[in-house]
Amino acid sequence: MPDSLVINSHKGQYQAHFKNDLLRNVQPFLANEPHFIVDENVARIYGEQLSSIVNHPNTILVQPAEEFKSLDVVSKIIQRLVANKIRRNHTIVAIGGGITQDLACFTASTILRGVDWVFVPTTLLAQADSCIGSKSSINVGDSKNIVGTFYPPKEIWIDTIFLRTLHQDEIRSGIGEILKVHAIESSDEFDRAAKSFELMLTDFDVLEQFIHSALFIKKRFIEIDEFDAGIRNIFNLGHSFGHAIEAATMFAVPHGIAVSMGMHVASSVASARGLLQASHAERMKLVLAKNFSPYAAVQIEIQPMMAALMKDKKNSSSELGLILPIGERAEIQKIMIEPDAQFQQQLADSLSALR
Repeated sequence: MPDSLVINSHKGQYQAHFKNDLLRNVQPFLANEPHFIVDENVARIYGEQLSSIVNHPNTILVQPAEEFKSLDVVSKIIQRLVANKIRRNHTIVAIGGGITQDLACFTASTILRGVDWVFVPTTLLAQADSCIGSKSSINVGDSKNIVGTFYPPKEIWIDTIFLRTLHQDEIRSGIGEILKVHAIESSDEFDRAAKSFELMLTDFDVLEQFIHSALFIKKRFIEIDEFDAGIRNIFNLGHSFGHAIEAATMFAVPHGIAVSMGMHVASSVASARGLLQASHAERMKLVLAKNFSPYAAVQIEIQPMMAALMKDKKNSSSELGLILPIGERAEIQKIMIEPDAQFQQQLADSLSALR
């Protein structure tokens, strides 16, 4: 069992604990007048083991779909919490994936000007990446992740037992983020993760070790730049293009798989612009293509992608702010690029190379 990680934040320290018995012992979560926000799929699959939580009078079930990560849903959650007489000394306990996390974090940070919250991530995406870092993100209309807060949980509890009922696409989605984080650390670390790709698909002990190493890498960056104002921007590697792919396909491609596609697009664009050696782009594509292979044939139109890219928060008023691998060591950097005809052709070529 990996050691707990201690993360420093603007609200003090919080810990990410690794456990293997959460489904057998939920009593700690029932103390101190909790309010539960639970992914309805988790409630259905683990209803018997989590019956004391699912049937708790202060439990709110949420749908884990992108269209429900909205201010309207947050408003309904707040109305329920108020009806359940939430107080500032109470705790919100979130059990689910990234959408549940975003809804709970945003709600906890704003209701009563802030209450404590605890997170039990149940997807690989959440366990290996989003659970630390303090961020919440909520969609408004077709603008993805346009409002949000920085509000860390009081504690995180990670148990890979939840991963065993995930669809293979959800495992691949989480592996996409694991590959991203290890690429940020170094090309050697990316290659180490790439060599274990097949094992991560089937061996949960191996997967747990890469969850821990991904969080250990990310911890160093978020402690330096918790508010995403500088170096932490590089954790958007694959995300500008990935979010655009999601938007252009009406979210037909799962997030982490879209990130794998986005990482390939980023390395292809960097190579086409002479910023990255072609050998690095090819080296990275070997494992990225394995990860997004079930979706390689999905049709991605260039114009919806460009429209989504133009809304990215990293942009200036006239240039795209893109996170790309650069130089002889494929170091990850933010580069400002004009969205001109040359860039659009490079983007189109990189999309063609996905197939």
